[in-house]
Amino acid sequence: MSTLTDDVKNTLSSLISGAGDVVSTAQNVARENIVKALKNVGSVAEAGTSAVSDVIAGGVEALSTTGGSITDGVTGLVRGVVDGAKEAGVDTTQAAGEAASTVVRSVSNVGGDVGGAAVSAVSGAISAAGDIGA
Repeated sequence: MSTLTDDVKNTLSSLISGAGDVVSTAQNVARENIVKALKNVGSVAEAGTSAVSDVIAGGVEALSTTGGSITDGVTGLVRGVVDGAKEAGVDTTQAAGEAASTVVRSVSNVGGDVGGAAVSAVSGAISAAGDIGA
């Protein structure tokens, strides 16, 4: 699914430069890409965690290169992948956990504020729980 990472990075990069609301933009791109990636997959559970990792990694890369707020963007990315996971039939708890661990790894890789990103990941997961009624 490495092309998924590139797709998310490219889409988010082009949208963030003109977006006023990084959180909503990141959330929508993440949700749409998770749902699209899992549409015709046999084992949604296995593919779901891989898709979550790819979307988060691509999103963090895009945020780091466009000058968008990584911490704000992470909130939207996590919220979007959890929303998309629910829509695609992936366990939302598993998706949130995978998203959080990928956020920490990805933000560390780009030299960002890992602590701030971790707090944003939790914030995004809590917001997503409210969105999906969990």
